[in-house]
Amino acid sequence: MTKDSTRIGRDHLRVGLYREMFHEKGVRVIGINDGVDTDRGDDDFTPFRDIMSEWQARDTSRKVKSVLHAKAKNGKPLTNKVPYGFMKDPTDKDKWLVDQTAAEIVRRVFNLTVEGVGPYEIARLLHDERIERPSYYLAKNGIVNCPSWLEPDPYLWRGNTVATILARPEYAGHTINFRTKKSSFKAMKSKKASPDEWQVIEHTHEAVVPQETWDLAQKLRQTIRRTDTVGEANPLTGLVYCSDCGAKMYNKRNSCHTMRTSTITGKQYQRAPSDSYSCSTCTLSRQTYAKECTEHHIMTSAIRGIILDVLKRTTGYARDHEEEFAERIRESSALKQGETIKTHTRQIAKNERRISELDKVYRNLYEDKVNGRINVERFTLMSAGYELEQDELKGQNKALQAEIDMFNADSEKADKFIALVRRFTRFEELTNAMINEFVDKIVVHEGVWSEKTENYKGTRTQQVDVYLKYIADFNVPDSRTTEEIEAERVAEEKNERLRTQKRECERKRRERIRAEKAAETDEQNLPSELRKTA
Repeated sequence: MTKDSTRIGRDHLRVGLYREMFHEKGVRVIGINDGVDTDRGDDDFTPFRDIMSEWQARDTSRKVKSVLHAKAKNGKPLTNKVPYGFMKDPTDKDKWLVDQTAAEIVRRVFNLTVEGVGPYEIARLLHDERIERPSYYLAKNGIVNCPSWLEPDPYLWRGNTVATILARPEYAGHTINFRTKKSSFKAMKSKKASPDEWQVIEHTHEAVVPQETWDLAQKLRQTIRRTDTVGEANPLTGLVYCSDCGAKMYNKRNSCHTMRTSTITGKQYQRAPSDSYSCSTCTLSRQTYAKECTEHHIMTSAIRGIILDVLKRTTGYARDHEEEFAERIRESSALKQGETIKTHTRQIAKNERRISELDKVYRNLYEDKVNGRINVERFTLMSAGYELEQDELKGQNKALQAEIDMFNADSEKADKFIALVRRFTRFEELTNAMINEFVDKIVVHEGVWSEKTENYKGTRTQQVDVYLKYIADFNVPDSRTTEEIEAERVAEEKNERLRTQKRECERKRRERIRAEKAAETDEQNLPSELRKTA
C-alpha cells in the first residue's frame, strides 16, 4: 500500500517490472490517491501515469539544475561543507571567512612543500606535534558534521589529507563548483568530474596562500622525489635538463663510504660519498646497447655553487638598481616577445593555408569517389591521412596562439622578481626553499677538455645555464673594477696551477701502480726455481 504510484518509483521501466513481479507472486498493490487496487482489476491508465511521473521528475531535475547554475554564476559555492581553513560567515551562509587557527596550519603545509617536504613527511610531522586533523577540528568546532571525528586518535594526519589540501584552489581565493556530476537524474551515485568540467570563479573570498605559492606547490607535486640512502630527496630533481636532447637528468648519489676493489692493484679502498647528475637518455640507452646522447656528467655540489653565485649576483643587482633592472627586463622581454610573435604569426598563417588546401583536396577526393575514379578503400585511407594532418595543424595553431596570449606585461615580471627578492634577505647558504622559489630550470651542457692526449686531458670546462623565474637567463652587467678583474684572474691562474700539479701527481701515482702490478705479474709467471732467485 502506497500513497500513490510515485512512492514505488519514478522510472516507468523499473516500476513496470515490479508490477509484473507483484502480479506473478500474487501480491496485492494499492495506490490510495490514484484509486488503484489490483484486486479490482488492472487500471489501463497506470502505465501512462508512470510515464508522466517520470516526466515530472525529469522536469524537476532540470529546474533544480538551472537554479544551481544560476547560483554558481554569481560566484556562490554550491557545497555545504566548508574546507579546512575556512568558516561560514554568520550573516551570509554563502560567504566564507578565513579561520586563522586552521589557516596557519594550511600555510605551514604549503611552506613545507615549497621547502621540498613530501605529503607523508608533513603528515608525520603534524602528528608528532599533536595538531588536530581537519575532520576532528571541523567537527569539534561545529563547522561541519563529520562522524570520523569520533576516531580514537584526533592527531592522525594522513598523506592523502595533506595532498588534498595542496590540490584545492580554494586556498588561493577561488570558488570551485561542479566537482561531481551524475549521468542522469535517475542515478543515485555521483561521479567525479574532470578538472576541465569544473566551474572556477576566481577571487571570490580571501586567500589563505598567495597564488604564486599555490602554483609552485602544484609544480613541485608533479615531480616524483624519492628518498634514498641520504634520507631526503634531492631538491634539484626535476629542474636539471640536458642541453642536447632536452631530457631530464638522473640523480645518482651514495651517502656512505663504501669499500671497492681496485682494478689496478687488486687492493680494497674506501670510496667517498658521491652526488651527481647524468643525462637520462644516455643512461637508458645503455640498456639497449644503442648509445644516444652523451652523459653530461656534473656534480651536484657544482650545480648548487653555480645557482648560489647566480642568485647572489642577480638579486644583488635587482636590489641595488631596481629601476635599471626593470628597464633591462622590459627591453629584453620586448625583444623576445616581438621575435616570438612574428615567428608564431608566420607559422599560423602557413598552417591556415595548408588547412584550406586540405579542404579542397578532400572535396576533390570525395568527387572522385562519387564518380567512381577511386574505390572506397583508397578513399578511406587517403581521407584518414588528410584529416590527421589537418587535426595536427589545428592543434599546433591553437598551441602557438595560446603561447602568444600568455605574454604578460614586462613590468609585471620585474616587479614579481623584485618582490621575491625582498622575501629573502640573505644568500649565504642555498636552501631548498630558495631553489624552488627562484629557479625555473637548469640546462647542463657537455663538458669540454682543453687537451686530449692518452694520459692527460687538461682542464675540463662545462657550461651551465640557470633560468630564473620571471626573468629567465638574465645577464647581470659586470660592475667589477679593473683591479678586481685582475685579482680574480691571478687567483684563477694559481688554482689552475694547483689543479695541474695535482693531476700530474695522480698520473705518476697511477703509472707507478701499473708498473708494480706488471712486475708482480711477471714474477708470478716465472718458474718456481727462478722466482726465488729473482
